[in-house]
Amino acid sequence: MRWSQLYAPTLREDPADADAASHRLLVRAGFVRQLMAGHYSLLPLAVRVRARVIEVIREEMTRIGAQEFSLPALHPAEIWRRSGRWEVMGEEMFRLRDRRGADLALGMTHEEIFATLARELGSYRRLPQLWYQFQTKFRDEPRPKSGLLRVREFTMKDSYSFDLAPEGLDRSFELHRAAYERIFARLGVPVVAVQASSGSMGGSASVEFMCPTDAGEDLVVRCPAGDYAANVEKATARLAPVEDGPGLPAPERFDTPDARTIEELAVQHGVPADRQIKTLVYVVDGRLTLVLMRGDHALVEQKLTDATGAVAARPAHPEEIVEALGARPGSLGAVGVTGLPVLADEALRDRHAMTTGANTDGVHLRGVDVARDIAVGRWADLREVTAGEPCPCCGTPLEVVRAVEVGHIFKLGTRYTEALGVRVLGPDGAEVAPIMGSYGIGVERAMAAIVETHHDDAGIVWPVAVAPFEAVVVLLNADDDQVRGTAEELYAGLAAGGVDVLLDDRDERPGAKFKDAELVGIPCRVTVSRRGLAAGTVELTDRATRETVTVPVAEAADRVRALLHRP
Repeated sequence: MRWSQLYAPTLREDPADADAASHRLLVRAGFVRQLMAGHYSLLPLAVRVRARVIEVIREEMTRIGAQEFSLPALHPAEIWRRSGRWEVMGEEMFRLRDRRGADLALGMTHEEIFATLARELGSYRRLPQLWYQFQTKFRDEPRPKSGLLRVREFTMKDSYSFDLAPEGLDRSFELHRAAYERIFARLGVPVVAVQASSGSMGGSASVEFMCPTDAGEDLVVRCPAGDYAANVEKATARLAPVEDGPGLPAPERFDTPDARTIEELAVQHGVPADRQIKTLVYVVDGRLTLVLMRGDHALVEQKLTDATGAVAARPAHPEEIVEALGARPGSLGAVGVTGLPVLADEALRDRHAMTTGANTDGVHLRGVDVARDIAVGRWADLREVTAGEPCPCCGTPLEVVRAVEVGHIFKLGTRYTEALGVRVLGPDGAEVAPIMGSYGIGVERAMAAIVETHHDDAGIVWPVAVAPFEAVVVLLNADDDQVRGTAEELYAGLAAGGVDVLLDDRDERPGAKFKDAELVGIPCRVTVSRRGLAAGTVELTDRATRETVTVPVAEAADRVRALLHRP
């Protein structure tokens, strides 16, 4: 490819709306252009990178015995209704109707669709099966941002395993875990495998592959000793034991007319936050529910959803709260409350001499004994872990880092095969619902994660395995026949030797050519100039280190291959 023919509209200034490094650089370097919020056109350079990422993934999926499919992106609503997810997915699902009035959806994921194909498996002798595809997914993100990191239309590699028994699922899950580790290592994406919530996917277990980056919207809790890592939605930590003191024989009311927050109660009345019971009111699957937290702890809503198995949970509206409890937020409590479910965080178990709202505006209760005074219906780990808390495995202070999810693997169980009528005859002749796993990688998000972790002040630094071109031959002094002839020979020789090479034959200033090569991030640059050829040499520049060496023309091709680790 010649740069004079390549469509790569580079920009000299950062786009005004770009926050993440990958967003800024992929726009500036001419890889992507936004059509509308959450929808991006991939230009030729991006298509080349995407193809390389897909090929790495395809090779590793083939290595574990997976077979490639291509399934429709437009789905009938009936299949999603049978699994129960037509309602669960809510506003994130793009829905439409065809000319006959049939309800349809643009696929967010393909568990249901692959399960319908699995109806033809018939016998346990055809198990296990590992199936995968690369397909466009659609999710109506409420706040698409950060370029390719959070979009509404993207390519996913999604794969699915079908096994006869849990032991088979364990094997398929571990095959994918190992494949994902190899994939991200080959792509140059540093990842941490963390425990995670299964969310709307369901199932018994899931692991996220998280790439640490300031542009990420997820928080990962990890132990520096390396024995624990979890998404904040799943993370736990040890809590220091608390000595509460003798307490009171019964709760005692006291006036708090100007204290409506945890901090105000602490400052005005000397009640430390860790001795307060914070009462949150949620509507869980249509039913008003009290959620109790220690005053200095934050609720993780996903933990609430997981603990209750809820399809939908939201904070209650003020009018709903007043109608049910007779007071406004800031004076709420669960003492004496009957008829409403009460869910409490484990940090409140066996606590006494606590303070909480009295369900009368401007009044609180002191001396509350949780076991004695509150009818807790369910206990669960609901709180958000914070940095410095002890690791649940070894006690080392935990750290919290920002990250972006680049892969996610799930043990689904039989939820989808049961719902969609997938049955095989087992060894004893009885019908069995196969057990499923689901495994995803966002292709364009992986591209963005590569840029997030491989860039400098001059632009992108693509790893060789995914670079749009492995080398660029930069032609200076284009009016010099010897320079042009040598550049053309190097270009042809590298291409013949299997190097994916670009010839920069544009009529541009040397500085502009060098800046573009660095911005685009091509791993190796060969500069051919009149001055260099006078000494029988060309310059070879390593994009990653930005080191330039002078080499004889005759050795240039071999030196390029060596830099690229090519035979």
